[in-house]
Amino acid sequence: MDHTEQNETEQITTASPLAQLIEQVEGQIQNIIVGQKPMIDLLLAGLLADGHILIEGAPGVAKTLTAKLLAKLVDVQFSRIQFTPDLMPSDVLGTSVFNPQTATFQFKPGPVFSNIVLIDEINRAPAKTQAALFEVMEERQVTVDGHTNHMRAPFMVIGTQNPIEHEGTYRLPEGQLDRFLMKIVVGYPSLEEEITILERQNQQAITTLLDDIKPVITAEILEHARKQIRAIHIEPKLIEFIARLVFATRNDRSLYIGASPRASIALMQTAKAIGVLRGRSFVIPEDVLYAAPAILRHRIHLTPEREMEGATTDDVLREIISSLEIPR
Repeated sequence: MDHTEQNETEQITTASPLAQLIEQVEGQIQNIIVGQKPMIDLLLAGLLADGHILIEGAPGVAKTLTAKLLAKLVDVQFSRIQFTPDLMPSDVLGTSVFNPQTATFQFKPGPVFSNIVLIDEINRAPAKTQAALFEVMEERQVTVDGHTNHMRAPFMVIGTQNPIEHEGTYRLPEGQLDRFLMKIVVGYPSLEEEITILERQNQQAITTLLDDIKPVITAEILEHARKQIRAIHIEPKLIEFIARLVFATRNDRSLYIGASPRASIALMQTAKAIGVLRGRSFVIPEDVLYAAPAILRHRIHLTPEREMEGATTDDVLREIISSLEIPR
């Protein structure tokens, strides 16, 4: 065995405890959620890569349930915010309240001061409230009345939205979309999966199953796992491929807005997390290709001509990827 092969074997052995932990988490999720493996994979990758996640899908496809389940498996604080058109920034971030005993204003934290924050129907709040999330999502802090309040690690926002119903919704600002590590699109289950859903629901209510879930990951374990993810090996040729892919979105005729350098960093970190989910301590091209649609689809925008043709951002991404040479 040469030096390279020996190092690779040692790396895989080092990653094994983390891979086993992830396997345990995935198993608990799949005991409740039928199918939806890509959503589960990407949610776990987002958790490991320390990013925020936007989940889009029709009502009833387990978006909120999966997010709540993930939060229960991590032994940290969890809060849920239902976004509505009348929601104000102070309802999310918190506000300063006058204390007559000390004759001073004291900051009362809002529900965003948690570790995992689920925002249901995130596109129902107006622009003013959406803009209030910019600082907390990017810098993990909230500034109110000139005072900065830092979030406790880990901090993760999971937003859900319905792509079908547009009445009473507001399009998320580009700056906010770019702060989401990834956008997961959830489809309907297959016929076989739906039969399994009915059979499980007939035997035991989902709420009962959720009550039986016990945390598997602590904040300390998660922080250690994230450090391991950052140390995962990625070849220079794969780093160059990621840069070429993101750069190509800025020069494609089908797009009038391409992805930013933040997308390149997000794709690299998520590919590392996917590699670990697959039981490896190094990145392969398939990890990058698996993560690319979720990382890029909300960061690029079609020209009106391509929209009229019925194309989607995923279609354009496939075209761009097929035009590039994938390193081997």
